[in-house]
Amino acid sequence: MRQTVSVTNSAALWQNIMDDRSLMISSNFSGIYRGVSEIFPDRPDSSNPDENLAQFLAKVDRPLRVKLGIDPTGADIHLGHSICVRKLRAFQDAGHMAVLVIGDFTARIGDPTGKSETRAQLTAEQVAENAKTYLDQVRPILDFDTPGRLEIRYNSEWLPKLDLAKILELLGTMTVQQMLAKEGFDNRMQQENPIFLHEFLYPVMQGYDSVALEADVELGGTDQKFNIAVGRDLQRHFGMKPQFGLLMPILIGTDGVQKMSKSLNNYVGLSEDPLTMYSKLEKIADRSIAQYFELLTDLPLDALPENPREKQKLLAVNVVSQYFGKAAGDRAQQDAITLIKGDTGQADAVAEFSLASVQFPAKLFYILSASGLCKSSGDARKLMQGGGVKLEGDKVSDVNLTFESPGDLGGKVLQVGKNKFVRLVS
Repeated sequence: MRQTVSVTNSAALWQNIMDDRSLMISSNFSGIYRGVSEIFPDRPDSSNPDENLAQFLAKVDRPLRVKLGIDPTGADIHLGHSICVRKLRAFQDAGHMAVLVIGDFTARIGDPTGKSETRAQLTAEQVAENAKTYLDQVRPILDFDTPGRLEIRYNSEWLPKLDLAKILELLGTMTVQQMLAKEGFDNRMQQENPIFLHEFLYPVMQGYDSVALEADVELGGTDQKFNIAVGRDLQRHFGMKPQFGLLMPILIGTDGVQKMSKSLNNYVGLSEDPLTMYSKLEKIADRSIAQYFELLTDLPLDALPENPREKQKLLAVNVVSQYFGKAAGDRAQQDAITLIKGDTGQADAVAEFSLASVQFPAKLFYILSASGLCKSSGDARKLMQGGGVKLEGDKVSDVNLTFESPGDLGGKVLQVGKNKFVRLVS
């Protein structure tokens, strides 16, 4: 399946941009380079556009095809994933074609990058279910409306059609030594953890995406350099001009220590409600906040407030506004203040949880688990005992607290920690 979003006028769009080339260079190149960790190849002193991206951008007479691949291995995207999507938008704003690849075929292999063991292989049905919400989640970031700005592709369009002869040709471009030099594989070899042959196919298949799409630039995190370099090698093998690789930093999670990850519970999801998103972002550690401003906002970095608390609030309201609009950002900020004061009845932006699915009488720890505020009933009990649960602003530590009917809880706000809230509705 190919979904192309209004690409027919791309040449005309590019001509309009070229009519004011100096303005484009001054205003849009800064967005392209903001926060970038590495570009390769990169010889800043070279005038050769094949080894200097700035020269290539300045001299090219057509919109570049800028590729970003996302594997739907889970249903949710978080702010860490959004960094490359935002960079894709920067290329759109400079007049180039964003090519968003939904890796519905490669997701069934699973990217082994950074993994200490083999990923569980997903079925086609699981991948399709995960992919359903991806476009909705990135829609606030990318330009879906301007003609010639966005092409959405699925690598199941071409990868399943490769016959054995073609796969052998692709595998013949790489050595086992090259594969084993890849960080995740090297670590697993040293730890004597098994590496399965199908995992070697992942970088080759992702690299072939760049051949199929004739990519000029590929975006990725710093952990994707190997895979992007494979794409360059395969393009060269097929007589194409090798793509540039543009690498973005890995976002530190809300804990300020490890990379953002849902499994580490230090993430901010794009599908989270405005209040939850705001509440997490307004507590970002001082040591991480500069990275968040640079990678997640377009705000001038030399004009930020000096007061650390004001920085946190500005970051939170700006990011929430990007995804939900300014009114929602301002409301989330006000609701966060209201909840801190304990006036839960005045907080409008709190997500709701229907008690219709709960069988009463019910203990509060069960409701905490059912609502998704806690991972399990056991987790809920521990949090209650530790003073981490509030109902209508009051701490609740009695793990045996039971409610006879939904009417006892209807309209009340249930809170876990400082960042998680739901309004219970009967």
